[in-house]
Amino acid sequence: MTKKPFRLTPYQVQFLIVVGFVTVGWALYVRYLAIEFSTVALACDAGLQTMICKARSVSTSLFKNSVFGIVALVIATLNLMRPSIVLLTLGVIAAGLGIVLYNIVLAGLAIGLLILGFARPAPATA
Repeated sequence: MTKKPFRLTPYQVQFLIVVGFVTVGWALYVRYLAIEFSTVALACDAGLQTMICKARSVSTSLFKNSVFGIVALVIATLNLMRPSIVLLTLGVIAAGLGIVLYNIVLAGLAIGLLILGFARPAPATA
């Protein structure tokens, strides 16, 4: 019994593109309109309790501990060993968040491993 090589269908590729754009868009929104925007940062540091301040505090604590990069690296390693669309989607989400939210080295390494997950030997021909 031979195992089929991991190949994405066009619908899966479109789904991954949408997920990637939404993830990076949200991360850019949080980075530039909540973390680095001084008016919002001062208001949140003064004690304002809004959803953007909660998203700012959660994302700040996560990227200070390199959670985005570590999670992306673990998922990419799992995807390298046993590729699946679920692991690939989670890896794209974690790596997109890590690249935009200051975990560049680990998330970049994870992206390299996600790409390497497509490098499989060609099927043997008779």
